[in-house]
Amino acid sequence: MRYFLYLSFDGTSYHGWQIQPNGISVQETLQGALATLLQRPVEVVGAGRTDTGVHARLMVAHFDLDEATPRSEEDCAQLVYRLNKLLPRDISVAKMQPVADDMHARFSATRRTYQYFLHLRKAPFLRHYSWQVYGNLDFDRMNEAAQVLLEYEDFASFSKVSDVKTTLCRVYEARWEPVQEAVGEQWRFTITANRFLRNMVRAIVGTLIEVGRGRMSIDEFRQVIERRDRCSAGESVPPNGLFLVNIEYN
Repeated sequence: MRYFLYLSFDGTSYHGWQIQPNGISVQETLQGALATLLQRPVEVVGAGRTDTGVHARLMVAHFDLDEATPRSEEDCAQLVYRLNKLLPRDISVAKMQPVADDMHARFSATRRTYQYFLHLRKAPFLRHYSWQVYGNLDFDRMNEAAQVLLEYEDFASFSKVSDVKTTLCRVYEARWEPVQEAVGEQWRFTITANRFLRNMVRAIVGTLIEVGRGRMSIDEFRQVIERRDRCSAGESVPPNGLFLVNIEYN
């Protein structure tokens, strides 16, 4: 029987979601806790592969169990309670629920949403989960450039690796907005797409900042996309300001 887990994590101490040979990952930590709890090896498949240092307010993962699986809501809730006692403080499981056997945490997802946070003046209590940018930014221009993303499907210019099967993505939403309650003039970039390439959001944000600083025009931003060349885009911004915040399924 297949189950979905809904979890969140602070990615500061992890080498991303996916198991790595040279560092601890969220996937490895979660699998280890489940194996200890269930007294059997468990393979967990996540909805995406967040990079080193990137956080998730919502990650979805699936795993399969045999006939000894929990059946009721109470059974699932009890397993979640016990699992959270085993997991470190920077990973938390919110819910577990049975799903159809053909549901897949990654391939059944139809939309994913990321948010990136930055602030414009020194703010000690934001620094771990938001990137401080020096100087002023023109967020109106950055929003105008962000809308250009919705006109394109090939985002090779914002992809870190060249050996992916396809660089095609459909972006449904991309916008900057102020975080009203935050100290330090904080802004939030929200982007929703059917899929994301490795490093894509951080590269897009870095390029939009070039627009906001007046170093790149809207037409030049468009040309960056059309060149399909990572070297033509801006630098990737630091990972600590990036959060996976939502995953949608039909």
